[in-house]
This record gives sequence, structure tokens and C-alpha cells, in this order.
Amino acid sequence: MAGLQKKKNVKNSSLKKKNGQKQVKSRVAVKKEKERKIKEKKRKLKFRNIFLTLLISALVALLCYLLMQVPIGSILVKGNEFFSDQSIIDLAGIKEYPSTLRTPTITIQKKLEENDFIKTAKVEKRKFLTQVVIHVEENKPLFFYQPENKVVLQDGTKVEGDFQIPIVLNQIPEDVYNRFLEKMKQVPNDVLRKISEIRYYPSDVDSELFLLAMNDGIYVYATLPRFERVYHYLEYVEGFNNKKGILHLDSGDYLEILEDK
Repeated sequence: MAGLQKKKNVKNSSLKKKNGQKQVKSRVAVKKEKERKIKEKKRKLKFRNIFLTLLISALVALLCYLLMQVPIGSILVKGNEFFSDQSIIDLAGIKEYPSTLRTPTITIQKKLEENDFIKTAKVEKRKFLTQVVIHVEENKPLFFYQPENKVVLQDGTKVEGDFQIPIVLNQIPEDVYNRFLEKMKQVPNDVLRKISEIRYYPSDVDSELFLLAMNDGIYVYATLPRFERVYHYLEYVEGFNNKKGILHLDSGDYLEILEDK
């Protein structure tokens, strides 16, 4: 009996040991399965993140491409008097209304200021960058200097060009020319447009005398020391009642009537 009991106890012990081993193996298998699933989940998450990154990058690239194709929609020019809006647009290099993003304001401004006809330029973009506003200060043409067949600009530069400006008919000595240029810079634009021709007309008593032919039929004698009176020409003619003659602004400030209408 004792032997049988002992064998039974050994058998039970072996069964428990085997059951324990099975339980340990089962826990290890469960743990490995969990680890496998976690790795698989991480792998899927990684692939999804890569896919989303590529998708977002592609969408951003497409958006950038589309934005780069958006042209300048409208152009507004301000401050110009002698040059037309189209002339300024041509000088700015945007007459074809190119891509607004590929044409930065600094590029437009630089092109304008490199031109002899523009003193300063300021460029801004509005309306989601599709409207370009150009503010210019012109290097305005003052007169056509016939002895050299050149247009003289406000800063003294001589260039080719065709403008509705006074024609200086004859040669002016350099020292007188320099003072004359300084005086002409100050002539108001509305008066400048009234002057048709200018002749250097020195006399024995005045080496700085000029004769101006106005496009309304009046002639004006003006001397450089008193040239500022020419700036007020429109005020003088208001009281002439359409009379034609010679306005002496070199002395006396009076109208010598040649023809009465």
C-alpha cells in the first residue's frame, strides 16, 4: 500500500510539474504574441505616417506650383505726369502680367530706378498679391536741347526721347546753361507745358536774357536773376483778356501789346 501511495504521489507531482510547464509556456506564448502585435501595429503606424507625410508634401508642392502660376491681375501707377501708365509698366518689365510670386516688388522697383527717366520708385502688392501698385517720382524731361538733339532731364541727364516739352533753339554758354537748368527745374508742370520754344537772347546789358515763345501766342522776355516770375505765368495771363503781345518779365512786368483781339 505504501508503495502504491508513493507511486501515486510521484505521478501527481509529475502531472503538476507538466501542468506548470504548460502554463509557463502558455504565458510566454501570450507575451510573444502581444509583442508581435505591438510590433505589427507600430509598423503599420510608421507606414501610415510616411504615407501621410508624402501626401501632405505632395499637396503643398501642388499648392506652391499653382500659386506660382497666379499672374499679376492689375497694375496701378501713381505719381506719373510726363510718362503714361503703359510706359511705366513697360519700364518695370511687367507688361505681360507675369507670375506675381516670381516677380517680387524689389525686382520691379530696381528695374524702374535703373532707368534714367525715374528718380525713385516704390512698389507694393495688394489684394492677395495680385494687384501691383507703383509709386514713381519722375526724372521729368525739361526741354529738348536742339544744338545736341537731346532731351534734358531734371537731373541734367541728356537722353533720346520725344516729349511735349519746350525746345531750346540755340547754344547756351556752359556757365549760363548750368544756371538756366537750375531755374528750369523749378518751373511748374502746367507752366512748362505752355512753353513752346526758348531762345538764348543775350543783350549788351544782360548776358542771361531769354526769349520764350508760349503756345498761346504770347512771347516772354525773362532773365535768370528774375526767372522765378515765369513760374507765375498763368497768373499774369489771367488779366490779359486774350490780348497777345510780349510780356516783359526781365523788367517792369508789363505786356507790350502787338495784336488786340
